[in-house]
This record gives sequence, C-alpha cells and structure tokens, in this order.
Amino acid sequence: MKSKKIWIALVILIMMLLVPLGKVSASNDGYLQKVKDKGTLVVGTSADYPPYEFTVKQSGKTSYVGLDIEIAKKFAKDLGVKLEIKNMNFDSLLVALETHKVDAVISGMNPTPERQKSVDFSNVYYRGQQYMLINKKDAALYKNIHSFKNKTIGAQTGSLQYDLVKKQMKNNQVKGLAKLNDLVIALESGKVNAVAMEEATAKAFAQNNSSLKVINPEFNVNSSQTGSAMAFPKGATSLVKAADKTIAEIQKKNLINKQYIPLAGKYMTNNSKKNSMWNYWTYFAKGIEYTLIITVVSVFFGFILGVILALLRLSKNKLGKAVAVAYIEFVRGTPLMVQVMFVYFGVGAVIQSLPALLAGIIAVSLNSAAYVAEVIRSGIESIPTGQTEAARSLGLSQSLTYRYVVIPQALKNIWPALGNEFITLIKESSIVSIIGVGDLMYQMQLVQSATYKGVIPIFITMVIYFVMTFGLSKVLGYFEGRMKHA
Repeated sequence: MKSKKIWIALVILIMMLLVPLGKVSASNDGYLQKVKDKGTLVVGTSADYPPYEFTVKQSGKTSYVGLDIEIAKKFAKDLGVKLEIKNMNFDSLLVALETHKVDAVISGMNPTPERQKSVDFSNVYYRGQQYMLINKKDAALYKNIHSFKNKTIGAQTGSLQYDLVKKQMKNNQVKGLAKLNDLVIALESGKVNAVAMEEATAKAFAQNNSSLKVINPEFNVNSSQTGSAMAFPKGATSLVKAADKTIAEIQKKNLINKQYIPLAGKYMTNNSKKNSMWNYWTYFAKGIEYTLIITVVSVFFGFILGVILALLRLSKNKLGKAVAVAYIEFVRGTPLMVQVMFVYFGVGAVIQSLPALLAGIIAVSLNSAAYVAEVIRSGIESIPTGQTEAARSLGLSQSLTYRYVVIPQALKNIWPALGNEFITLIKESSIVSIIGVGDLMYQMQLVQSATYKGVIPIFITMVIYFVMTFGLSKVLGYFEGRMKHA
C-alpha cells in the first residue's frame, strides 16, 4: 500500500513538472525567435481589398496601404523587425503560410472553423457585416438575399462570402473569382447580378464608382465566423500571443477607427483624384520588364533542355529515351499554372529562399522545354535518312553528322513552329502573377486596384502584349526569310 502511494506521488510530481514544460514549449515554439533572428516579418496579403489592403502610387513606386497594412506595421514594430509584404491571390495565401513562404497572413481573413484546422488565428481585430455590391440601376429590384432568386452572385473564391452565398442562396448560381476587381468588372458588364463582400470593402468600391450601390442582404452569419484576424502557421503559439498583444493595444487605443480607417480613406480619395492611366505608366513599364526577363531567360534554358530531351528521345539508349518520354508527357499533361504553384510552394517549401521570380522562370523554362523538344524531334525526323547515311559514309561521326548536316536543316524546317512557341511563351508567362511575380498581368491588377477601373487597364495590357508579340513575330519572320534565301 505504501509503495502504491509512492507511485501515485511520483505520477503527480511528473504531471506537475510536465504542465510548465508544456507551457514553455508552446511559448517557445521557435517561430517568434526565427522572425527576430532574421530581422524581417514576411506578411502575405491580397492587395485588392480596400480599405483593408490596396495599392497606391508613391514617388513612382507601388506601396501597400490600408488598415491591415497599418496593423502589420505596428506588429512588426512591436517585434522590433522590418516588415516585408508579399502580394498574391487570396486563395494562395494559406498555401503560402503552410509552406512557410510567409510568416503571417493579414488580408481581411475570417477565422472560420475550416481554416482553423490548418492554421492558427489571432484574436479578431475588426468586425464588419457582410454586404452586397449591386448596379445602382438595379436598386429597386434587390433588397435582400430573397430578391436574387435564380440570379448569379459573385464572390471571391476561398472567402466567407463565397460560402455564405453557396449555403444561403441555393437557388442562385455563385461565380467565384480570385480577384475582387474582376468580380466588380463582371458586375458592371452584367455577368453577375451582385457581388458579396465585406461591409467596408463594398462601401469603398461604391464610393469610388457612381454606378454601384451597397445593400445589406441580411445574411445569417455565425458570430464566430465574422471579423478579421491574422493567420499564422499551425503551432506558432509564440507569434499568435505576440499578435494578440499588439491587437489588444490597438483596440485599447481605438487606433483602427481613429487612425487606420481615416488614413485608408485619405489614400482612396487621393487615388480617385489621380486615377488617370498615364499616372500609372511606370506600373506597365515594370510589368514589361519582368515579362521580357521571364520570357528571354525561359526561352534560353527551355531551348537548351529541349534539345537535350529531343536527342534523348531519338537515342537508342532505352533509359534515356524512357526518361525523356516520361518528362515530356507529364509536363504536357499538366497545366502550367499547377506547375508554377508546385515549384513555388512545393519546391519552395524545401528551399525557403527560393524567390517568386526564380520559381516562375524555372517553371516556365521546364514547361517550354517539353514543347520545344517535340518541335525539334519532328524537325530532325523530317530530314531524309539518306543524308545521314551519306554523311556517315564520308567519315563523319554521329555527333558531327547531327551538328553539320541534320540540325542546320532541321532548324530551318522548324523555325516557324519554334518561333510560335517563343511568341506563346510571352503570353503564358502571365500565369506567374498568381505567385506574386511583378509581370505585366500582375501590374495590371495593381492598376485596377489603385484606380477602381477594370476594363481600361485590361485594354492597355492587351495592346502591350500585342505590340510585344507582333514585334517578335516580325523579327522571327526576318530570320525565316534569310534562311529561305540561304
């Protein structure tokens, strides 16, 4: 009996020791210290959500502003580190967080139970109702969710509003898009009848567009799902506690209503006054620069890898041929968008320092190589076998035969197809905008967000792409003519 009591006492003692140890491990999980050690807090956001986060032009450069950005600045300042903003699609933010491409996410995000399964949230820092944006001419038709029977409602994919529309407006068709700017364009053009969004954001769009109106559709919203909070990796208790401390101070001083929202409104007003497209020419210029960098580098490496894959596929080496065929078929059988996301989020989870631009170039190069390989293979196979046999009978080795006889003629035959692949690459490079690379498509979205104009930036971007592709087409045509003359 005495020994039993001793064992019970030992168990109680161990449990008493484990409780504080558990607390220590939770608060010292390493996340907060890691941020302090590198001296930078990397925060992911989707900067198309005024007044939470949006872009403005300051001294010719893009700046991220809004009440969420101010909270992020205060949080970084409290931690004693610099703030780095990474702008990407809303539905890519949690993936970036889970793969540790960012330390935190602040983007007007609601801490829903589904999201809480994969990430941790801070306390809610701001609450707003769920509203709808409609065309002003339809104001008499739509009053609440019951007025929209058999209509199409737009909502941002991955958002609380998307789920609300899907669950509470079952007689309606929901159209989900990644960017709110695209949804507003769809509303103005009649593609959707309304767009569901958070109250402050809906009012921001309506204030800057006289053809739009805000209504309260009276969604039935669970209070636990409302409000905006910061998101952190699962288990980052130390960062969550630090964020809660900053949020408590912000709420105590009422900084959101006294400073952050008025400042966001000021930026929005200034943007409205200078929303001429000419004021944003530097955005388009920067987009052209990144697009050309991605295209040129991807063409270079894609061509080299394509030649290697083509030769492997034509070789008698069974292993090399199998590898080349497997690579080509796999790459051609998967979308480029998925490949870009895999390189950035998948490979990037292992190589944390992998920049978005480099990830985009790698993905586009690997994708282009598969198509170039098939073009080159078809060109090589178009050369009569008699020429190869004649070259070998004259004493040329296989490598010299390919170098001086086969490849030059094959290149002449495939030049139009190869040129078409290069032209296509300029347009396909736009996909890298989903991971935050500042190409032309990405810059167009920033202009849309800053000016509240949807169609004009699209038209300008379309013209720029045409000029680039048409110019390259003429250059390729010139060399094609020289080859025919030769």
